[in-house]
Amino acid sequence: MASITVLGSGSWGTALSIVLADNGHDVLLWGRSKKAADEINSSHTNEKYLPGITLPESITATIDLEKAVGHGDTLLFVVPTKAMRAVLKEVNGLLDRPVMMIHASKGIEPDTYLRVSQIIEEEVPAEKRRAVVVLSGPSHAEEVSLRQPTTVTSSSLNTEAAEEVQDLFMNQHFRVYTNPDLTGVEIGGSLKNIIAIGAGMTSGLGYGDNAKAALMTRGLAEIARLGMKLGANPLTFAGLSGLGDLIVTCTSVHSRNWRAGNMIGKGQSIDEVLNEMGMVVEGIRTTKAAYQLAGREEVDMPITKGLYDVLFNDKPPHEAVEELMGRVRKREVEDLKLGESDPLNDFEP
Repeated sequence: MASITVLGSGSWGTALSIVLADNGHDVLLWGRSKKAADEINSSHTNEKYLPGITLPESITATIDLEKAVGHGDTLLFVVPTKAMRAVLKEVNGLLDRPVMMIHASKGIEPDTYLRVSQIIEEEVPAEKRRAVVVLSGPSHAEEVSLRQPTTVTSSSLNTEAAEEVQDLFMNQHFRVYTNPDLTGVEIGGSLKNIIAIGAGMTSGLGYGDNAKAALMTRGLAEIARLGMKLGANPLTFAGLSGLGDLIVTCTSVHSRNWRAGNMIGKGQSIDEVLNEMGMVVEGIRTTKAAYQLAGREEVDMPITKGLYDVLFNDKPPHEAVEELMGRVRKREVEDLKLGESDPLNDFEP
């Protein structure tokens, strides 16, 4: 049994706490809200984020970060990417020993273009980190909390650490694979949120399955192009943290990013959407970061650019779709710009 602190008491942090508690681990769940912590401790529920779900009684909650950091030798970060730096700075000031650092947040930081693992490495010195591991894949918190079958990926530059995290989470409902491609896993998990906003937007505009299929397929090509430019293995994007996560996020009403895009497609402003949802929509911030990063790396990402214009330049959604459909003709497979040594070259167009 391990003592694990989960930092972030939203839907995903709470759902992962359930998995860990089911596996017999000592789980302490940290968040900013005293009301939420009291509810978890007294009623064993977190109705704001997981309505109707009863949590294992072994899960306890606290708002005391010092207590949370001192709880064990494994910290699982499940906070929004925009809050990650601030939380890490606080944690670093409290750490007096090396700990396993896992994150399950999906996003890229605007302006710095850093993935979450890179933010962790910037804010927490190496002597306080046993390893950095990402947990990612097609996984809605609502379904995980109901113990429905879910499969994800554990990735790290440290193979033993990835396998250790695999063992922490693996059970009959929650299957975990390992993948050494940390860059690809984080890029896939982050950028699929952009495409999910687009998928929701097409539905909000009244378009059907044809448009959604086209958006998802071409979106995956964009994700792969940028990921490969950053050194990722192209086959990662055909796996759980690429295609798998893209499917689940673009096709489900559980997805905050899909819901946000759907509301935008129906004519609501970003501010109206965020106020109504009352939750973080990672894809909005990631769209800005990916647009900036694509420009720096000179990678063609027309869907990302179109969504950036809708979200940040007030372009009407239907105009962005019309521009995408009116782009110059080109071949499908050459988009990936694969070299002779790339494994995907074995596929016929």
